[in-house]
Amino acid sequence: MDDRERLAERFEASRGHLQAVAFRMLGSLTDAEDAVQEAWVRLDRAGAHDAHQVENLPGWLTTVVGRICLDMLRTRKARREVAGDDDAVAAMPGDRMAEPEQETLLVESVGRAMLVVLDRLSPAERVAFVLHDMFSVPFDEIAAIVDRTPVAAKKLASRARRRIEGTPATEPGEIDVLWHRRVVESFLAAARGRDIAGLLAVLAPDAVRHADAAGLPPGVPLEVRGADAIVEETLLLTRNAMFADVVLVDGAIGLVVAPRGRMRLVLAFVLKDDRIAEYSVIADPRRLERLELAVLPPSR
Repeated sequence: MDDRERLAERFEASRGHLQAVAFRMLGSLTDAEDAVQEAWVRLDRAGAHDAHQVENLPGWLTTVVGRICLDMLRTRKARREVAGDDDAVAAMPGDRMAEPEQETLLVESVGRAMLVVLDRLSPAERVAFVLHDMFSVPFDEIAAIVDRTPVAAKKLASRARRRIEGTPATEPGEIDVLWHRRVVESFLAAARGRDIAGLLAVLAPDAVRHADAAGLPPGVPLEVRGADAIVEETLLLTRNAMFADVVLVDGAIGLVVAPRGRMRLVLAFVLKDDRIAEYSVIADPRRLERLELAVLPPSR
């Protein structure tokens, strides 16, 4: 085995870790694989001799992947700004309602809500948060990647953390937040399981569903009234439920539908007497952009 083969073997030992880092930064398996491959190109270009001088090769590769991902995120952001909101949303991979098996596993391991909220951070915030909070990379190393001081890098991660955690409309310990979450989670579970009785149990008899046209198939009305009618429609749109996750929407419990971890639509609920009295399917890009979304901690 020559030096290049040994170097490739050492790189392959870190590939899984590097792909996990890149996926959390980029939210796309294809982009993550491209970033990891570019890291190998740079390592190969450096050569076996230089690589042997690196005391912590996995750490060095993580830093390289971080820089590559930051450049990719900046390029992606610039393209979206040039394309405009409507074109950018239309081009999202989330519009394809399917996920390769490997990507499904990655999305589920991170969480759809987390990927959606990460995508709303600035490139530097996302890189700083992912590297520090998810992979324990020190701020002095992150600082070199984002071209900031360690103190500024820490502030980036802190700002990202506050946006990701959000603020519930009421204190987390209060019963209504916990109960509302249980109701919305029950609605989601019943929709996934095509459970008619379960859906009727959480919907008020006179419940109303509003929706943006972009969130519905052609011919489906923008407003549906009555639990029975809503259940009938929900059973026809079960596929959406398979890509949904609970999320904070403007401080209240809601759902985000995110195929491949990319936001497609949001459901915002109004609860009365411990049942869903009304909910809105928000799919208009401008309305989605104005929403404050945050990740909920795992249910107990």
